Amino acid sequence: MSLHEDAVLVLKAYEGRDEQQRALREVYLEHLAEHPDAMYKPCGAGHVTGSALVIDPEGGRVLLTLHKKLGLWLQMGGHCEPGDATLAGAAMREAVEESGIASGLTLLEGGPVRLDRHPIPAPCNWHLDVQYAALAPAGAVAEISEESLDLRWFAYEEVAAVADTSVVELLEATRARLGA
Repeated sequence: MSLHEDAVLVLKAYEGRDEQQRALREVYLEHLAEHPDAMYKPCGAGHVTGSALVIDPEGGRVLLTLHKKLGLWLQMGGHCEPGDATLAGAAMREAVEESGIASGLTLLEGGPVRLDRHPIPAPCNWHLDVQYAALAPAGAVAEISEESLDLRWFAYEEVAAVADTSVVELLEATRARLGA
């Protein structure tokens, strides 16, 4: 199965928490149907990306990266690569690379937590981000990567003060799924 086919299956199975998320799922599926290259950065009409919010439920905190190009505190994530077999695998690869947590991260069961479509500068138009959550093991030690300006754990209640609405909504959706 190709990464494109995997993404279609993942999105078809994604139920979304509300009507906005379900409508966005349809936008993603239409985009994938229209663009065979939609999984990769060269797709100028927009491309699917995978991200993961690294969360420590026991500690009540999340790990955010200060994005080098955007200067924003964000979840770990980025572009799919030719070696990625699945969308979940791409999100997990990005989480490991950007968090520096070499072992023990596990994706939260149940597939993606939410979807976020946001504009990006030319030559591309959109990131169609499929957002997962990655559970960090107790005592996980993060290590900054070359893709970040900084990397820091934030208590749940601190996130709204440092991150944009998308990250806050991702944290809320993750906590709802965890029952936390």
